[in-house]
Amino acid sequence: MKVVAFNGSARKDGNTAVLVNTVFKELKKAKIKTELVQLSGKKIRGCLACGKCFENKDGRCVIGNDIVNECIGKMAEADGIILASPTYFTDVSAEMKALIDRAGYVARANDNMFRRKAGAAVVAVRRAGGIHAFDTLNHFFFINEMVVPGSSYWNIGIGLAPGDVKNDEEGLETMRTLGRNMAWLLEKIQD
Repeated sequence: MKVVAFNGSARKDGNTAVLVNTVFKELKKAKIKTELVQLSGKKIRGCLACGKCFENKDGRCVIGNDIVNECIGKMAEADGIILASPTYFTDVSAEMKALIDRAGYVARANDNMFRRKAGAAVVAVRRAGGIHAFDTLNHFFFINEMVVPGSSYWNIGIGLAPGDVKNDEEGLETMRTLGRNMAWLLEKIQD
């Protein structure tokens, strides 16, 4: 089994990555392979609403000059998907929004290709707006007929400067619980 995570932060190894890696530690204990895709520094174009994905039905977005088709391929191959983003003006980063818009359209155009995969949202926040970002990410999972594991609290960690989230023990414990619950869910889905 494998879980692929997409870090939508402009900071490659900042607080969002710390949270994802905390989830990964629990998944690895359950012998689940993990991969972290960092969107930092990548130019990702928003959806054109051209509808070509519904015409072509080839599991790809017609925009081929950025990382999105590679990400869609990784999502299709994985058993579980983690979407992680910092909170920017009470929502996900622009790169994450572009990824979920385009990957979501392609998935829907191709017989809901992410159906019944496990999906989990992870959000880093300084102060407020994290719940809205969390909802944005979860809406991607729900519209794609995915199964979402819960945790002991919303999957949010608090911190401003890189590494600050390591001081949020409740947030870290939420990520550890999420990792254990995602591992359990993936095992059940495989049965």
